[in-house]
Amino acid sequence: MVLARDAAEVGARARLVLLAVPSGVAREVARSLGAHLDGRHFVVHGVRGLVGDALETISGVVHDETPARRLGALGGPALASDLLAGRPCVMVCGSRYPEVNRALRAAFESPTLRLYQTGDLPGLEWASALVGCLAIAVGYARGLGLGPGLLAAVITRAVEEAARLAAAAGGHERTLLGLAGYGDLLASIGQTERPEVRLGESLAAGRTLQEALAQASQRVEAVELTGRIVVWAEAAGVRTPILSALANSILPGRASDTLVHELMTGPFDET
Repeated sequence: MVLARDAAEVGARARLVLLAVPSGVAREVARSLGAHLDGRHFVVHGVRGLVGDALETISGVVHDETPARRLGALGGPALASDLLAGRPCVMVCGSRYPEVNRALRAAFESPTLRLYQTGDLPGLEWASALVGCLAIAVGYARGLGLGPGLLAAVITRAVEEAARLAAAAGGHERTLLGLAGYGDLLASIGQTERPEVRLGESLAAGRTLQEALAQASQRVEAVELTGRIVVWAEAAGVRTPILSALANSILPGRASDTLVHELMTGPFDET
């Protein structure tokens, strides 16, 4: 690890560069780094977001704005609070380049952190963004007091939905069925401090979106992203009942029975 004061020093002193910024400023940050990076650099991000109405991945933005080509991402169910507390955690690192995954494991693995790896970078990036959105639904379901069976239905249907979306975006459905997707969303059941889960629980309690965001006390990228994903999915011909319920009913504070209604009446061929 090196401590750098500006982009020029990052480029000069580091080979592995990790971006941890809001998706809304990712392009600006990548552009500022562009003049200081070259083909020797590995650029990896840990952002749960997609950029613009076209839902460009953060790696796509870095590819556009810098000469770096060996790109990667981090995802999975670990929370910052667990990492900082030194609790045993698992994450997923993803890159088309095996050397990037090896560099990430060398830099971050420890007795309390295990990194699983995948070559499906777009699948991992979409998984991280989609789980961020769907964790709101998990929190909402918890807040409604749904039983274990219906909560399992929320998670199962949500992962199937996310897998269809990731495949339409160029990722692999299987990635969503592993730690980066299913595992990450399953973990949200017990991650009561996770901002998306807290937001969903607050909405289920009848709070407005503004009140719920204030209570979450963190910026939640998924709030604005959910609507953009639903619009993108409609254009791509992908059915998204859970995300649509989030975007059109739950987040705006409309009918609280929308999620349960979808679970009880949706097509059987999507289970």
